[in-house]
Formats: sequence, C-alpha cells, structure tokens
Amino acid sequence: MRHALLCLLFIPCLALGAMAEDPLKSSMWDYHRQRLLGSEPVVFDERVRLEVPPFAEDARQVPIQVDARALDGEVVRMVAWAELNPIPHIFTFHPRSPRVQALLAIRIRVEQATPLRAAVLTRDGVWHVGSARVEAAGGGCTAPSVVRSQPGWERRLGQVHGARFPHGEVSRLRLRVDHPMDNGLVGGIPEFFLNQAELRDADGQPLASLELFPAVGENPTIGLRVEGHDEAQLWLRDNNGNEFEASF
Repeated sequence: MRHALLCLLFIPCLALGAMAEDPLKSSMWDYHRQRLLGSEPVVFDERVRLEVPPFAEDARQVPIQVDARALDGEVVRMVAWAELNPIPHIFTFHPRSPRVQALLAIRIRVEQATPLRAAVLTRDGVWHVGSARVEAAGGGCTAPSVVRSQPGWERRLGQVHGARFPHGEVSRLRLRVDHPMDNGLVGGIPEFFLNQAELRDADGQPLASLELFPAVGENPTIGLRVEGHDEAQLWLRDNNGNEFEASF
C-alpha cells in the first residue's frame, strides 16, 4: 500500500518534468528562464499561444501576439523575450482588472533568427510558457533609425494614434505611439524608449500595466482586448521622463 501511494504521489512530478522540456531545444533557455522567471515551476503549455510570422520580412518590425485567454482569470503576469537578441526582454504585462483579457499584440525588433518565448504566471505560482521561432535575415536591432530620418519627428513625439473596435461584449484597442524607441546599439544615439504604460478606466483606476524594453520596434503598436465599451485612458512614460496620455 505504501509503495502504491508513493507511486501516485510521484506521477505529477514525472508529468511536470516531461512538460518542462524545451520543445525548441534552445541552448539559451535555461539562462533566460533563471534570469526572467526565477525559481517558480515552469511548464510548456499549448494554451499560451505565441503567434509570429514564419519569416521576418522587416526585422525592425516583427508582429507578435501572445494569447493566453484560455487562462483568463488566473493570470498574474505575462513576460516575453527573444532569446538571441542583444536585448532579449520585450515586455512584462500585468492585468490589473478581470476586464482585461490575457492577450497582447506588439511589434518587435529581431537581430537574427531566434526562439521567442511568452511566459504567463498564474495564481498558483506556475509559469506557463508558449514558444515559437522566427526566421530573419538579421540586423533589426542595430539598423539605423527610420523615425530619426523623418523631418519633424520631435514635434510628433508621443502622439498616440488608435481606436476602439467593438466585438460583441469585448472592445479591441489598437494603437500606435510616435517614438523612436532607441535601444542604444546604434553609434552615438543613447537609449531613449517608452518604458512604462498603464491602461486606466474613466475614473483613473488601473486596468493593466505594461513595462516595455528596447526590443520593441520604433513607433510601437500595441493591441489589447477589454471587456465592455466604457471609455479607457492610456498613460505612457519614456526613460527620459516624458509623459503622454490618450483616451479611447
């Protein structure tokens, strides 16, 4: 009887170990896991969908979408990174209200073909990881800025262009922010990027917060899904202390 009980207790551990094996067999997985996810248990979970194009036609603007709506109501934090980028971390997303769905779309830079990861921390303290790989010709992180070559870009700094699109009981928010998102890897140009964003309701209460990193592309685009059709406000801040706001 004791032997049978020990075997039953051991089965979940075996299952967890099998699910924790990296499907992409990346040599950088363990390094980034320890640096970004800490010591909490990790499982690779198909419910975390990381959608990317098979090939990055423009390595400076690669669209990705993290969809963890299958875990809605349990999500504490979402983290995404590109393992072979010189600056791997893309974003950390914190839903602050059950109205905000566990979905985020954004455009990023990639320096070369790389594994991409999206990790979702649930209330039980487990990281659920989705993986994908994008092929690329390379150079997206070290290419000269397109924004800085456009006349008058300073006057447009921080302008937010976007709209709310009703879809049943849910609103899809799609926006673009004018900002060069300098990553410090181009000679003579220091880091200058949006690093904080917060979505708020009409009363100013936070619905979600977002930390951004220089892996995000120039003039970043962000897509979110929020239940209901009430007015929402977006607050943004860059690493130079400039603040911007917009309403939807």
